[in-house]
This record gives sequence, structure tokens and C-alpha cells, in this order.
Amino acid sequence: MILGSIIEIRDASEGPQHQVSVQPFYLGKFAVTQAQWREVANLANVKLDLNADPSGFKGDNLPVEKVNWEEAKEFCDRLSRATGKTYRLPTEAEWEYACRAGTTTPFAFGATITPDIVNYNGNYPYGNAAKGVYREKTVADGSFWRANGFGLYDMHGNVSEWCEDIYHDNYTGAPTNGNVWLTPRSDDGKDYRLLRGGSWDNIGRGCRSAVRDRGSAGGRYYVIGFRVVAVVRTA
Repeated sequence: MILGSIIEIRDASEGPQHQVSVQPFYLGKFAVTQAQWREVANLANVKLDLNADPSGFKGDNLPVEKVNWEEAKEFCDRLSRATGKTYRLPTEAEWEYACRAGTTTPFAFGATITPDIVNYNGNYPYGNAAKGVYREKTVADGSFWRANGFGLYDMHGNVSEWCEDIYHDNYTGAPTNGNVWLTPRSDDGKDYRLLRGGSWDNIGRGCRSAVRDRGSAGGRYYVIGFRVVAVVRTA
């Protein structure tokens, strides 16, 4: 795969383009729901306590939000211990590979999106799309029944999603094997973690496959959730 599409005008953080090899992995069909979060939050902790009901928008089938990066990691650790399998956050390369699903267009669905298929701020469309509804909240996972080519839902919009990586300002020095990028930053932004996908509050441009964003590892936001990777066993 090549990170950073050649189709749209990229932000500086989306380059330079580089070839990446991604190993097989499984990714959640949907973002983690509030019901799923509650089940895992009620398990014994590994490192951290978890609030079983952190979200601002309430609903069992809504994506969980207002969980920070450390808490998302704790969720993965508890789930791994309970199931005997290995779960973790996706690396940035894995996330973009899964989002694009073989496409090179700005979105997995083509050159643009509408609020009929993606939950974002429809007052600010992308490209030639007309203005549409701005819901100002999350919607239930899979509400639009529009999966990408890999069968994954809501990779654009609804909630931005935590990745495993430390946020860097661009791809200079990024791994080319799809692994997590944990090289520390030298500035005060070293605790920033990578966010992908855009949210219900983002404009259309902010939900493109190539867009990179960041959040403090300890920050809790109405616009951020996550989905998990299940590690493929090789033996």
C-alpha cells in the first residue's frame, strides 16, 4: 500500500508518500460499542480502572466515546486476558489499509461522501457534494449499512479512532513494515497519539482516508472512540 493518496490535495502531515507492507490482521467490523465497553469494563483491571459508562451520547449500540488512549489500551488488555487471544489498537498503517480497502480515492466510497452514508458535519461537504444534515451527535454503529470493500463500517466519520502510534507531524522516518511507530517525539507533543477517520463533528475533508489527527493520550473527547485488532496467530 502507499500511505497518502495521490488523488486529493494532501495536508503536509499526509506525506511524504511511502510504500508500506502490512501483515495479515483482523479488524473490528464496527467501532467498540457502549455495550461492549461496559462488559469489558466490569472485568478485573489489568493496569487501570475503567468507567463503565463514560460516553456523552448514551446508547448500547452507539460507539463508546470519551475514553482516552490509555483506557482503550486497558480495554484491549482485559479482553485479551479474558479470551486468551491477543487484541490491541491498530497501527496507523493497518488502519489506513483497512479504511481504503483497495481504493486510492479520497474516500473508500469514491471522490466524495454525503451524510446519507457517513455521519459528519454536512454543512461543509467535500468536492462537488451538496450540503446535508449535521446530526451533531454519534449514530449507532452501521446505521447507514454502507460497508467498504473489506466489509468494515464507519471508517469515515461518526467517531475518530485511536491508533497505537505516537503522532508525528509527517511520515518522515515512519516504519515501512506496518508496525507501530513509537519513536518518541523530541518536543512537548510527545504524548500525542494518532487519530484516524474523522467524526460526526468533522467537515467532509476531515473524514478522508488519508487524514491524520492527534489527541493527548490522557484526553477524553466526545468525538473519539476506537476499534480493535485481533492478532493473527502464526503457529
